[in-house]
Formats: sequence, C-alpha cells, structure tokens
Amino acid sequence: MEYKFSNKIASLQPSAIREILKATADPSIIPLAAGNPAPEAFPVDEVRAIAKNILESRPIDALQYGVSEGYAPLRDTVSQWMKERENIGQDFDDVIIVSGATQVMDLVTKVLCNEGDTVICEEPSFIGSLNCFRSYGCKLKGVPVEADGMNVDALEEIIESTENAKFIYTIPNFQNPSGATMSLEKREKLYSIAKKHGLIILEDNPYGDLRVSGEKLPTIKSIDKDGIVVYAGSFSKILAPGIRVAYCVAPKSLTSKMTVGKQASDVHTSCLTQMIVDEWFKNYDVDAHIRKIQGIYKERLELMCSCIDKELGDFVEYVKPEGGLFIWCKLPEHVDMLEFVKKAVDKKVAVVPGNAFLMNDTDKTQYIRLNFSTPSKEGIINGIKALGEVANEYRS
Repeated sequence: MEYKFSNKIASLQPSAIREILKATADPSIIPLAAGNPAPEAFPVDEVRAIAKNILESRPIDALQYGVSEGYAPLRDTVSQWMKERENIGQDFDDVIIVSGATQVMDLVTKVLCNEGDTVICEEPSFIGSLNCFRSYGCKLKGVPVEADGMNVDALEEIIESTENAKFIYTIPNFQNPSGATMSLEKREKLYSIAKKHGLIILEDNPYGDLRVSGEKLPTIKSIDKDGIVVYAGSFSKILAPGIRVAYCVAPKSLTSKMTVGKQASDVHTSCLTQMIVDEWFKNYDVDAHIRKIQGIYKERLELMCSCIDKELGDFVEYVKPEGGLFIWCKLPEHVDMLEFVKKAVDKKVAVVPGNAFLMNDTDKTQYIRLNFSTPSKEGIINGIKALGEVANEYRS
C-alpha cells in the first residue's frame, strides 16, 4: 500500500543526530556525535534507593494516573529551586512538569502558532526544536549566532521584515551546537526587543548547570516583569535523560493552555519518575552532585581542546565554550564538510554535520559539532587523532 502522509510530517526528515547515533550502536565507533551525559555522571545508587523506597511505601501513587500539570510536590520543589537558584518566578508565573524539555517547545508551538506562522530562531540551533516547529507548519527565520550569542541587531531587522512572527527561540547558555553563551548585554537587549514587538521569548536552558569556567549570568526569565518569557528547564543533564522529566516556568495564562495541549498528547508525565526527582531533591545534596558533574565535564572539555590543538590546531577554528557539552569546529573553506564527515565515519568516528542545525539543511556550512561528554577519555584522544588523520588527507 502507498501511504500518504500529512503535509506537516511529509516534509520532515529524520534527525541527523539520531541517524548518526544508529551508527554508534557499533561499539567500534567513537561517539563524538552524541550529547549523552557521561556514564559516571548518573547517580545510579541514589536513584535505585529512591525508587525502591517509593515502590515499597507508595506504590499506588507511583503507578496510578497523575494530574497533567505535574506531581504537586515536585512542582513546589521546582518553584522553590528556581526562585532560590535563578531568581525565577513572578506572581503571574506557574510551573508545569513535562516529558522532556522538547515537550515545552512542542506545547508552546501548539498553543501559540497557526500553520504558516514564523518562529525566529538562532542559527545554528538545536535540530530537535527546529523539527518540532516545522511539524506544526511553522516557517523558520534564522538569526546568526556570534561568539557572545545571538546577533540582536540582526534580530530586530528580521522581526521588522517578518510577518506573523510568534516567538523567539534561544539557548543562551552554551548554545547547542555553537557552545556560545549570550552576554548579559545581549540578554537585556533581546528582552527589550521582544517586549517592543510584542513577542514571546522561549528560553531553553538545558545546559545552564554545566558551567565549568567563567561567570554565571542571569537567565532572561529572571528579568521578566512583563510575562513574555517561557523558560524550559530539564533534569536530563544533571540527573538522567532516561527519566524524561523536565519543567516549564511561564505565565499562568500560557501554562493553562499548555496543560490542555499536554492532555491531548501524553496526559501526564510519569508519576514514578516525577516522584524520584522530588525525593532526590529532598534527600540528597543536589548542588554537590552538580559540582561533581561539572568536574567531570571540565576535565573532558580540557582534554578535547588540548587534543584538537595538537591534532587539528592548524586545520580547524573553534571557540572554547565555558560549559555545556559541545565544541563547534569550522573546517577550512576548501574542505567539503559532508565528505569530511563521511571520511570520519570510515575512520570509526561519528561527528554531526553542521548543516543539520540550519534553518535549511541544504545550505552550505563548514562546521561540524563535536561532543565531549559521551566518549571516554580514551575515546576523545583516539577520536580527535582519527580526525587529524582525515585532516591530513586535505593538508597534503
């Protein structure tokens, strides 16, 4: 039978990252393409003990249906944590718990956009969010990312020349894929521009707790006095991605509609995993755990940068990030980026081609994304050495 897919889905292509990750199922492939936390970053013993206690003492609560807004104790925990840690949360705000942070992008698009509306995004940007916006028939307008974040001057020009723009999507901390961190001046300017033009800011901050150097900057949401910022946070990078628990802080008028949208997709986020997260906060030192994983990623980042400098220093350009999981490398202009990526796979190294992160993935780019959290130290050393061998083919 020939299947006819909906217009919204027919034009979507599989995530380049997910497709590349299939290759990493081969244990001989060095995974510089993924964005998975390091295995030693998982608090396995803590989660095991928490789950055991919950299933012995409150099994029905964990296994029964829950409310769509999220497990009430966890919502309170997140609200308090965000207030204390990030100065986030006004009287007009509310917290909802979602199944992974990408669901925030999905629900925001669902409640704000009609087919043909425009979402303004950083370019490059996270492929998962871009595909989410595309799935609702949205047009994408890209704003160049500089070393200190989105080009806000270009942003204003794009807004003024764009019809039916509904919101601005940004990853201000250790942006995926560029690794760039938006300066405080640009955060304030972005907020001012959005307010001026009546646009929502969707602030995606999955990597904010993974800072390994430099000064922590205030979130855009922390300066939101007008109810124009939707904040997406996640426990995937500090606890475990497999539990699929994330959260959104946004004005109540938006969260109420997002809750209705969530009821039409997954009804509610897993009660058991929400309870695990809440008990983790109540019974363990979360800040100490975050410091531990910061140490793990600082060591891996330093190692990868030293290997790049040694093996590829005369071949690629990159800006060392202050945190996060990724390094964004620019290849020389005479190098065919996709050919380079294929040659890397032949050398048993997986990297992500930069065009996967563009508004139009057929556009040309010289960038590749490298991940330093997933591979072992040995994998980083051998992986970058193999990329150096690929580079030698172009050097000669």
